[in-house]
Parts: sequence; C-alpha cells; structure tokens
Amino acid sequence: MTIIETIVLAIVEGITEFLPISSTGHMIIASSLMGIASDPFTKMFTVAIQFGAILSVIVLYWKRFFQSFDFYFKLAVAFIPAAIAGLLFNDFIDAMLERVDVVGYTLLAGGIFFLFVDKIFQGNEHSDKQVDYPTGFKIGCFQIIAMIPGVSRSAATIIGGLSQKLNKKTAAEFSFFLAVPTMFAATAMKLFSYFKDGGTFGSHEITLFVVGNVVAFIVAIIAIKSFISFLTKHGFKIFGYYRIIVGAAILILYYFGVKLEVV
Repeated sequence: MTIIETIVLAIVEGITEFLPISSTGHMIIASSLMGIASDPFTKMFTVAIQFGAILSVIVLYWKRFFQSFDFYFKLAVAFIPAAIAGLLFNDFIDAMLERVDVVGYTLLAGGIFFLFVDKIFQGNEHSDKQVDYPTGFKIGCFQIIAMIPGVSRSAATIIGGLSQKLNKKTAAEFSFFLAVPTMFAATAMKLFSYFKDGGTFGSHEITLFVVGNVVAFIVAIIAIKSFISFLTKHGFKIFGYYRIIVGAAILILYYFGVKLEVV
C-alpha cells in the first residue's frame, strides 16, 4: 500500500464506521477500485485503523467516559453478547467475511428496511428514556447481527436502541460508546493474530499505521458530529437509498465477474 491508498482507506473508515452504511462494503469498493492487494498487512491494517475511530469517540465524549463507573458497567454488559458470539462462531464469521455477495445482499436488504425505520419508530421521537442494564444488554444482542458483513455495526446497534424506545440521538450515542470496547477488542485480536503469524512492522508499515489512524481519527470526529445532527433532523431514509445503491452496485459487479475482495 502507498501513502495515498492508506489515506483513502482511512477516510473511508472514518466516514463509514459510525454511519449505518457498512464500512466493510465501502472498504471492498475502495480497495478494489485502487487495486490494493489483499496481503496480511492490508487485512490487519483495515481493522487496526479502527483505533483512530475509537479515539474520536473518547475525545468527543470524554466527559461521559469519566462520569462514573456505572457507565463502564453498562458498556461491559452490552459488550458481552458479541464477545461470546465472536468466540463461539469465529470461524463462521471469518468465512462470511470472504463473501462479497453476502455484503451486497445485506446492504440491499438493510437499505430497504431503512426506508421504513422512521415510520416504525416514530413514537420514540419525544422519548427521554436512558440506557439501563437490561436495555444495554438487549442492544448488545443486536450487535451480534452486525457480525454478518454488510449489516453495519452502527446500524444494528442504533436500531437495537430504537427498539428499546430510545430516541435517535440517545440510540446513536450509545452505539458510538459501545463501539469503543467492541472495536478495541477487534483491533487487539487482529494485531495479535498478525504478529502471531509472523507479521512485522518495518518503518514503512509503521508510517502507514500512524497515518491511517490519524486520518481516521480526524475524519471520524467530523462524521460523528455531522451524523448526530443529520439523523435527528432527517432520519434514516437517505441512508436507506444509499445502501440500496451501494449494495446493488456490488452485486452487479460481482455477478458480472469483476474481481472484488474483502481486504
């Protein structure tokens, strides 16, 4: 990978990680268009740049992270379902991640569902309900669905929040908070596997790693702040149309034999 390719992938990660449009689907398109080889470092890098996105949440909501231990206990409870599912079904999840067609279909199906989300949960608009332990656990169960590539972790957890009578802002913010332990665990596991399999970090790899995380951090801050404002004012429908377009594009390219890879 070159520096330019690294910056492009980091921008894609920063924009799509917290929006309900699937970072995996966009990584497939971006990496395929640039012809990036799917080597061990690239596979590790596309997960590890989530660290920059994690930091953006902590910086933006630092007061919440230093508010009380109760906040961390709720995140831990919400994180447990995905952690257990990840350990039990790791091989199945890895196999699914290689299925570009699955990404296309889930983007498409999720997009169609998003066209009706605002109407389904319109009664939540004036809700002042906050996340308690049972609510956090149930949202965490929705996060398991996001292990299917193309679903989008943020989409699954925001919908999970809405299903528990949270308003859009509260559901989206808890989705961001839950991303911190989830993405940190995924990044740590990917780095561990990379080094366990003999991967190394030379000066070039270190440069790419640092640049990627810095860019992802900056872009994610902008994306989070913009998304909260847009979501509360305009809802999910535009994301639904966007997912349908991207999902259809991936499926058309896939069935026409264009080589697409999950990096």
